[in-house]
Amino acid sequence: MQDADLLQQLTDDTHSAQQLLELTEQEFSALSKRDLQALEGILTSKQPLLALLAQHAEARRLLLSSHGLEADKGGLKRLASGQSDGERILEQTTALESLLIACQTANQRNGHLIQANRSAVGSMLSVLQGSNSPTSLYDNRGGATRTTQQRPLSQA
Repeated sequence: MQDADLLQQLTDDTHSAQQLLELTEQEFSALSKRDLQALEGILTSKQPLLALLAQHAEARRLLLSSHGLEADKGGLKRLASGQSDGERILEQTTALESLLIACQTANQRNGHLIQANRSAVGSMLSVLQGSNSPTSLYDNRGGATRTTQQRPLSQA
C-alpha cells in the first residue's frame, strides 16, 4: 500500500466513522422512543460501516507488520515519517481516533439505556406474572394478592 492509498483509506475511514457516530446518535433517539422499526434500519446501516472499518484496520495492521512495526499509533507514526504525505496521514489518524472514541462513548451510553429499559421491562413482567409483587396489588376479583406464586400473563 502506498502512502496515497493509506491516506485515502484513512480519509474514507474518517468519513465512515462520522457516519457511524451520526447513526449512533439516531440509535439513541430511537431507543429513547422505543422505535423498533427505526432501530432496525439504523442497525442495517451500521453493519457495513463497521465491517469496512474492521477491514481497513486489518489492512493497516498488516501493512505495519510487513514493515516490522507495531500495529499501534507509534508504529503508524514511524511509517508516516518516511512518507511524503506523512503529516496528512497523522492528521487523518488523529481525526479518526477522535471519532472512534466518540463512537465508543455514544455506544456505551446506548448500552446503558438498553440495560435500563431491559431492567424496567423485567420489573414490569415480574409484577404482571406475580413474582416479586408488592402486597398492595389486587387480584382479578379485587382482593389483595396473598400468594407469591407466578401466574401466566393471561391471568394478570
